[in-house]
This record gives sequence, structure tokens and C-alpha cells, in this order.
Amino acid sequence: MGFWDKLFGELVDVIEWTDDTSNTLVYRFPRYGNEIKNGAMLTVREGQQAVLVNEGEVADVFSPGLYKLETANLPILSTLQGWKHGFKSPFKAEVYFFNTTRITDMKWGLRNPLILRDREFGVVRLRAFGSYTFRVDDAGKLLSEIVGTDGHFTVEEITGQLKNLIVTGFANVVSQSGIPVLDLAASYDDLGRFLSEKIGPSFAEFGLQMEQMLVENISLPEAVEKALDERASSIAVGDLDRFTRYQGAQSMRDAAQNQSGAAGAGIGMGMGFAMAQSFGQAMSGEPTKSSGDQEPPPLRATEQVKHYFVVIDKKRSGPLNLAAVAELIQSQQLNGDTLIWTAGMPDWQAADSLPEIRSLLEQPPELPSA
Repeated sequence: MGFWDKLFGELVDVIEWTDDTSNTLVYRFPRYGNEIKNGAMLTVREGQQAVLVNEGEVADVFSPGLYKLETANLPILSTLQGWKHGFKSPFKAEVYFFNTTRITDMKWGLRNPLILRDREFGVVRLRAFGSYTFRVDDAGKLLSEIVGTDGHFTVEEITGQLKNLIVTGFANVVSQSGIPVLDLAASYDDLGRFLSEKIGPSFAEFGLQMEQMLVENISLPEAVEKALDERASSIAVGDLDRFTRYQGAQSMRDAAQNQSGAAGAGIGMGMGFAMAQSFGQAMSGEPTKSSGDQEPPPLRATEQVKHYFVVIDKKRSGPLNLAAVAELIQSQQLNGDTLIWTAGMPDWQAADSLPEIRSLLEQPPELPSA
């Protein structure tokens, strides 16, 4: 290699950075003695910014593109001007590359419960978590405020401070918003927007820009969640008394429509009045009298009648009231070995195992006619 080739090699240089990591935020280009040659080519790719620092001060900020660094248009001195120093310039310069792409899926969360005063539940404790997205907006400010002389600055080195900003902002926004606890779950999008507006200026002080703030979950204490479940259950049931009376009327109507010989006739005669009264109360919506009234509330139909199912000729018959069962005994269609079932029994049993049926079986037969 000739002398001029060696000299030409001192005059030309290429400065660029290709990032093969996912968490590098700032990278300082390595140079021996921090020397930048006159005529060096600086390549700044999309999603990057480059900052040139000369003698400890920010000299220029470069957006994506290809630049030729010359002493005529940049405040730097190359080794060409340091000929008398044997190509060792006494003036130093550095190039920092900044990753300006979106940093996504950053997590935040409350380490301790947030104590909040709610209009309905009083003092409650909330936990919350979510994610956010940010990017480098002002490389020069980030360098002077956060990075300093760090040659390899990663996302993890700043996430702790960013989380503190978000948690503080969340506490202020939720406390000042006055949104009831029950409505917080339906306000995640609004909370995210409010947080972005609240925290954005704090990020800007570091040269960062808040791109998106998401509130993914707000959880309540177990006692409050239990109260909410009980309230939802009561709303789903509604007027329990009216619902019970309506169900009783429905079951009696179905029983009366069961035309199974003597059983159907017995039900129709023994339950007609009770069915009409209960069904009319259920459909009219007449409320049950309170304990303070002069008269006690009437007995519900479901409390007046006990239904039975029996097996006759290998076929199930019912529901039957006690009067209908008595008629089957008198007609000798039902005896002590007949299988019978009623509410509360685990399985079919012999009829004489039930006290009320056994008493009917033990009654003397009717007197013969004269």
C-alpha cells in the first residue's frame, strides 16, 4: 500500500449502526480516541436519529439519511488538521445513535392497593395494571437528561422511572375523576386517554413521547366483589315473592290439566280454588301483606299441597294430592307395595314407608250398603 493510499484511508470513514437487539435505546458508535475523520460518511437509517457530540456539547442531530461529515459544515476537527500530532487529533467527537421506533408492550401496575373514597361503597382499595407504548422524540434532550455518557443505554434502565410516573398519574386521575367504582370497568378507554394527557408532559421532559396508554384491568377487594355478586343475583331474581306465587300457580294448572282418571278428577276438585286464587294473585302483581298489617299473609299454594307420583301398571302417574292418593287406595289401585315418590325423597319407595300414606292404608274399609 502506497503513502497516498494510507493517507486516503485516514480521510474516509463510514459511521453506521444496525441494531440486532430489541431493547437498545441509545448506542454510542465506537471510535478509537473518539476521532471523526474529515469526509466520513454517516448513515442514519429509518427508525434512528444520530447525535454528534463535540468536546462534550451536542453539535448536531441527524434524522434518517446519508451525510458527509466535513469540517466546512460541521463543528468538528479531523485528523487532517492534526497532521503535526501524527494523525492524533487533540479534538474529540462522538456519535450517538438513538432508536426512535415504538417501544411496545411495556407493562405497568400498582405495587400496593390504591385507597379510594367511593360514593357507594365508602373507602375501597383498588389494584390496576396495563401496558403502554412510547418512543424517543427529542434525542438531544434524552442524551442530556438521562443517558449522559452511557455508551449502551437499554430500555430497562428507564422503565422503573416511567412506571413511577404512570402509577402517580393513575392515582391522581382516578381520584380526581370521581368515577364510581362500579363504572370504572366501563371507562378503561377514557382512563387511558386521561392518563396519556396527564403523563405526556412528564415523558416529554425526558425527550420521550407517550404513544398509547392502556388500562387492562381494575380489580376490587374480595368483599366488594362478593357484594356485587349478591346484588346481581337479587336483580336477576327480581320480586322473589311474586316469582314463587307464579311458579305455584303454573304447577297447579299443569296438575289440573293432567286427565289420568281418578287422579285428575281429585286434583281438579281439591285444588281448583287454590289454583284460581294463586294464579290470580301472580298475574295481578298484588304484593304480599307485610308483618305489620292486621292480617297475616295467606299461605302460598306450594305450602298447602304436597304432590305425589306413583307407579301403576308400570306407568308413572301424577302429580297427585293426598286426596287423589286416597281415592286410588279406595279403588284398590294403590297398596303398600306401590312405588311412590314426592319432593325430598332420594328415590322411589314403597307407599307404606310414608307415614301419611300408611295412615290411609290402615283405615277400615267403607261399611257395606244395607
